[in-house]
Amino acid sequence: MNRAELFRKLSVDSMIAGNERKHGLKRSLGAFELMMLGVGVIIGSGLFVITGVAAAEHAGPALILSFVLAGLACACAALCYGELASAIPASGSSYTFVYVGLGEVFGWFIGWCITLEYVVAMSAIAVGWSAYGANILELLGVGLPKTLLADPFSGGVINIPAIFIVSLMAVLQLKGTKASARLNNILVFVKLAVILIFVILIARSIDLDNYEPFMPFGWSGVFSGAAVVFFAFLGFDAIANSAEEVKNPQKDMPRGIIGSLVIATTLYIIVTLMLTGAIKYTEYAGVAAPVAYALNEAGIRWGSALVSVGAIAGLTTGVLVLLGSESRLVYSMARDGLMPSSFSKVSDSGVPRRSVVCVWIVGGLIAGFVPIDRIAELCNIGTLWAFFMVSLTVIVLRKSQPGLRRDFRTPLVPFVPVMSMALCAFLASQLDPVTWVVFVIWSCCGMIVYFLYGRKHSKLDDR
Repeated sequence: MNRAELFRKLSVDSMIAGNERKHGLKRSLGAFELMMLGVGVIIGSGLFVITGVAAAEHAGPALILSFVLAGLACACAALCYGELASAIPASGSSYTFVYVGLGEVFGWFIGWCITLEYVVAMSAIAVGWSAYGANILELLGVGLPKTLLADPFSGGVINIPAIFIVSLMAVLQLKGTKASARLNNILVFVKLAVILIFVILIARSIDLDNYEPFMPFGWSGVFSGAAVVFFAFLGFDAIANSAEEVKNPQKDMPRGIIGSLVIATTLYIIVTLMLTGAIKYTEYAGVAAPVAYALNEAGIRWGSALVSVGAIAGLTTGVLVLLGSESRLVYSMARDGLMPSSFSKVSDSGVPRRSVVCVWIVGGLIAGFVPIDRIAELCNIGTLWAFFMVSLTVIVLRKSQPGLRRDFRTPLVPFVPVMSMALCAFLASQLDPVTWVVFVIWSCCGMIVYFLYGRKHSKLDDR
């Protein structure tokens, strides 16, 4: 195999033309639906689940600085995603962008990375959903045994509620994109209303002494906290996977990506200030439902129940969007021949049915049997690599294809992409060594699959 074959690239024009000929996914989404999809998945586990653990174990009250740092990295990456989404309106997100800009082997690597990212993130959100659901049942006087609420590594046997929500959202996905988007919009409004109620209720419990010490773990804690809460910003990456289902992707994709990021970052900072001000950060250790916990400790039990309902709405949208994004990624890779072609078949409802079922099974198993802290870190490292490679792709395509249509252009190139790459590399260096070991093993497995199957079955030459 020569070097040219290894680094062969996907043509934008032939890709779009080929997709249109094959009558693929239905275009039914606009800018508003995209922004709601982004907010739906971004404001989910990051706000309702990860905040407590990150404050207790990494940054304390200075977690707001962690969110600022992670948000800055995501803002730079979002600008890069905006340009590529407007120039390459196809499903597959980072995988497709890198395939076009850097070549097939790099595209496969990133596709393999974000395959891990999406399915693991979906599973982590499902675990959070389970914790909030159990909180509501407990407030109603109905307690489920811990053996059915936790994985084997956390003192249980199987997390049944987590498996249930993954299964329910998979069934909804099989009904079609429009139905999923409609439910997502409703749940996002419920979630935003509940967040506002939480801020109002908990504000009276703020004690400035709880902000001392503000930075108990020093700057190293802020940096490691940023690496952990980076998980919270996953949503705008998932938006890019819906490109082939958007009516006007060149204009609507950048608006949805950047708009959802701005909304989410603002809310994360506000809620983090409320959480660490109402209760000492150390009390959130091991708490999977910090927002409800804060209200419980403040004696506002009815508020805790209400927030749990809102959290469930928010986490439900996270599972829904990520399950859809993962299935579209598998669909795209299968359509290109890098995975079995059966995953690229579209049902009468306009969805890749077999891809959805595959993600359903794998995600359900992870949600039922793997602890949430390890899940989140595994997701982050895949996300950081995807952002790094996408940012590099913007620089490469500016030089290799200057005439490519770009309805949105990343400002200050190459400064913004380089800043994104540097921040992503720095945050990745803050992750636990065990996470890196697992990621290297996962990547090696992926490259074996590529050279034994993907490279031989690639349909690049047929386009």
